[in-house]
Amino acid sequence: MSPWIALALGTVEGLTEYLPVSSTGHLILAGHWLGLPDDDPATSAFEIVVQLGAILAVAAQYRQLLAQRGRGLLKGDAAAVRLLVALAIAFVPTAAAGLLLRKAIKSHLFGPLPVAYALAVGGVAMIAVERGLRARRPSGSGSAPGGDDGLEKVTPPRALAIGLGQCLSLWPGTSRAMCTIVAGQLAGLSTATAAEFSFLLALPTLGAATLYEAAKARHALASHIGGTNLAIGLAVSFLVAWGVIATFLKYLRTRGLEPFGWYRVVVGLLVLWTFR
Repeated sequence: MSPWIALALGTVEGLTEYLPVSSTGHLILAGHWLGLPDDDPATSAFEIVVQLGAILAVAAQYRQLLAQRGRGLLKGDAAAVRLLVALAIAFVPTAAAGLLLRKAIKSHLFGPLPVAYALAVGGVAMIAVERGLRARRPSGSGSAPGGDDGLEKVTPPRALAIGLGQCLSLWPGTSRAMCTIVAGQLAGLSTATAAEFSFLLALPTLGAATLYEAAKARHALASHIGGTNLAIGLAVSFLVAWGVIATFLKYLRTRGLEPFGWYRVVVGLLVLWTFR
């Protein structure tokens, strides 16, 4: 892997991790088009470990909230405890499913065609959900789908629904962001609140996956990727993801997810046509 490829993959990761378009799917497609082998363990590990940059972007964006909730936990603050419980409930289903299905997923779903199907089907689902929510809103209520706003509205049942939705994102191309945001919408949260909880849920979910993969593939990363390339990918993904988080939240305050659904459908069909 050259530094330019590490830079390109870091950019793709940062751009797509928190948008409902699948960062893993885009990384697999980008790696394929850049000439990287689809079945190379070192490349697959890099595509997962580079997520650390995006994780740090969430920590940077929400540093005040995290510090406040951290202090609150030490004092037994109810809001801090509720948020921690909600994140734990949402995290557990994906952690269990990931441990059970990891080998099968990497063996059968890390390729352009499975990603293309997931992109297209997920795009159709996003469009359908968005239009259904829009039809239920009162006329004149604005352009963004409504729902309960604020992280305090993420109750344990809603957190469980989001966690079960996140399990679907184990299929590359489905998108963790899409699965958790749409699950949050269907559970009655506003799109912006569902997205915000999705960002925070990335901390334990992506953090666990990254640490596990980094430990398991540390020798392959050192010998085939190199420390310089890894540092480039992490730094670029951090900077790009931080900008995306702030911009995407502003967007969701007034607009919905349907354009991302159409994007997914178009990309999925293009990939299917290319590899037909």
